[in-house]
Amino acid sequence: MTAPTQRIPAEFRYWDRLQEPVVQRARKAWRAVWRFDPQPDDAYVQRFAAAYYDTDPVAEAFVADVYDARGAKAGREMLDRAIEHGIDSVPDAPDSMRRLFAEFEMPPPWLDRDLADRGARVFRRWGTSVFKFATASTLEMYTESSIAKPLALSGGYTGERAHHRQMETVRFWIDISEPGGLDPGGPGRATAMRVRIMHVFIRRRLMDHAEWNLDAWGAPISVADAALTLMGGSVVPGLSLWSAGHQTTIAEIEALLHFWRYVGHLLGVQPDWYPRDFRESVQLMFAAFVKRAYAAGADGDELIESYLPAFAPKPGSPWPKRVRDEVEYRALVGYTRFWMLPQSYNSHTMPRAWPWVLLPLLQAPFLLVLETLRRLLPPLDRLADRNQRRRRESWYRNQMGEEQAEFMPAEALRR
Repeated sequence: MTAPTQRIPAEFRYWDRLQEPVVQRARKAWRAVWRFDPQPDDAYVQRFAAAYYDTDPVAEAFVADVYDARGAKAGREMLDRAIEHGIDSVPDAPDSMRRLFAEFEMPPPWLDRDLADRGARVFRRWGTSVFKFATASTLEMYTESSIAKPLALSGGYTGERAHHRQMETVRFWIDISEPGGLDPGGPGRATAMRVRIMHVFIRRRLMDHAEWNLDAWGAPISVADAALTLMGGSVVPGLSLWSAGHQTTIAEIEALLHFWRYVGHLLGVQPDWYPRDFRESVQLMFAAFVKRAYAAGADGDELIESYLPAFAPKPGSPWPKRVRDEVEYRALVGYTRFWMLPQSYNSHTMPRAWPWVLLPLLQAPFLLVLETLRRLLPPLDRLADRNQRRRRESWYRNQMGEEQAEFMPAEALRR
């Protein structure tokens, strides 16, 4: 190993923790089963660490030239017009806006659309299971200040607002993974641009905030943390959902990596170190878990403990919806307890998970049979795709009713 030669956040603890016995035991066990070393080379980790200071200068220049100079209303109108009709429909677009949309509208040279479409199909096939799994993986990362602090300061994922913000994320996942969702004119493509601009506003507010510690955490919503979020839709659920019966092959995980890499490109997350294959993705996740500082403190605790209660059934609902909400809430609790590390769940004030924690195990044999039949019979595969698309839209609508996702930053920080 060599010492870091670039600026890295103080809470990036990889080199401090790498030789801990538990880390090396996990490394040895993985190598015994999978026949490759999950520990990346030191130069790769340094690039990952330095990316905590990388952001999105192309989108930031556009916001400065348009939103700051012409006002939020005019900026939003210009953005919407360019998304819906192309940049040439905005005759007074500044050069920064044209650079942004040139990047947005021109496919990157590495893009394989068939591979990206295959990855989107795998993500759809997981249905609502991946939404529930994402809860557990998200709560695990709330121990890290660079992730927890932006959410705590904005208040977007605390208290009852946690439900609305998570449903916006689910809407994004649905939009980008629908057939044609990332094609020109597709709903996911439009959503990606709006989310990208929203991140610029949040980042700017946080960079000026007295509580933000640039030396310890890097930049808010950095390329490094955003890349890990993309990984949360590919290799992590690809491996973990086997425990609930979903069969995801290594080739399918690599298709997912390609799909999410393209999503990241549209979001302005374009690191040259983003994993291209299964081995590289595992090595990045190894570095991400080893580097954790567990320093988010009370902010992280609040985010973790307020998340699940935000999904509890609301009083006053008609009884059929009340019953469905109760079952879905308990299932979410069970899935979260099943996948979240025991010490993480037990060290916080969390809902009682028994007997719902057994749900993933009970469904696994049935899902394994269905998954096997789907693989053997192509018509069943097509039927499963249509069914899962319908189920996840129904799940979303039950949660949101007629409310629409807006992808707007909070008007003001909570503190």
